[in-house]
Amino acid sequence: MITERDIMGGLAKGLAVIETFTAERPRQSIAEVAAASGLDRATARRCLLTLAHHGYADYDGKFFTLTPRVLRLGTACLATMPLPQIVQPLLDDLSDRIGQSSSVSILDGAEIVYVARAAQRRVMSINLMPGSRLPAHCTSMGRVLLAALPDAAVRDLLAAHPPTARTPRTRTDPDQILAEIARVREQGFAVIDQEVETGLCSIALPIVNARGQVVAALNVGVSAFTMPAADLQAAFLAQMRDVQARLAGMLR
Repeated sequence: MITERDIMGGLAKGLAVIETFTAERPRQSIAEVAAASGLDRATARRCLLTLAHHGYADYDGKFFTLTPRVLRLGTACLATMPLPQIVQPLLDDLSDRIGQSSSVSILDGAEIVYVARAAQRRVMSINLMPGSRLPAHCTSMGRVLLAALPDAAVRDLLAAHPPTARTPRTRTDPDQILAEIARVREQGFAVIDQEVETGLCSIALPIVNARGQVVAALNVGVSAFTMPAADLQAAFLAQMRDVQARLAGMLR
């Protein structure tokens, strides 16, 4: 059993500081990091200067940015996970056959984390790669992963991390999101129409292991200007289910 005496408070604070840097906040001041992490300014400053001293952050005298060195932390984690190694060849094959980008992600709190990706073409303004994060509430993979949780757990998650609108189409009302998740549970897949980014629609389904447990999600994303969301099921679902079935026999 882990007790408070076993915890390194300084390490926990440093990790909290690293987690404040996102695609929306890549460059931050000490005050911004303190506000985002919940730490006081002096503690945030020491953490940031320590990261800069060890090469994990750059500091221009006012703003901090993370350096590529911090990717070592995520790369080490991904390298120890068998899932990316197992799914990548199947993703590459799927994307080659359908001519569209495909991805696999896992759920981490209120976000999805990309663990594998096969990019055919760029359909988002941000460059997605393993380790990239997006909100779960408005992504197709996020809704598939949330559908594997009880409604009470999803409601608690939405209460702790209130959904925000990324586009005019983003659902942010918890009851509407729960209704969509219930539909995902019933039909076994999720379709998103420009909720995470204008011009992007996607379809996702769960990846289950041999015991029937949902361990990740698989999606295909396309430009909404070349294929409407209503056509995704007919275009891609059968081939995605083939990948789903193959993975179920490979994951323990």
